[in-house]
Amino acid sequence: MKKGTAILISVIFIVSLAAIAFADETRKGTVKGVDTKAGTITFCPEGTTKDMTLKADKSVDLDKVKPETKVEVTLDNNTVKGIKEMKKPKAPVGC
Repeated sequence: MKKGTAILISVIFIVSLAAIAFADETRKGTVKGVDTKAGTITFCPEGTTKDMTLKADKSVDLDKVKPETKVEVTLDNNTVKGIKEMKKPKAPVGC
């Protein structure tokens, strides 16, 4: 019984690690430039001053991405799988 439990726990642990390894990563930052011909964007993550050049997946429409836009990018192995523009917070209404 103990051996079976240990094996089950080991399998669950390995599957959990594999899921983490293949998970997409999201990062917030600013688009500094777009090269539609090359299929890349220049991206500066929040909290840094270093720009990154990222390859965009074919499913990403780079024509809709504008420089100096605050975005949240979804990455998979440094390939942009999605770009979502971050909306500016609305000013509070009332007193």
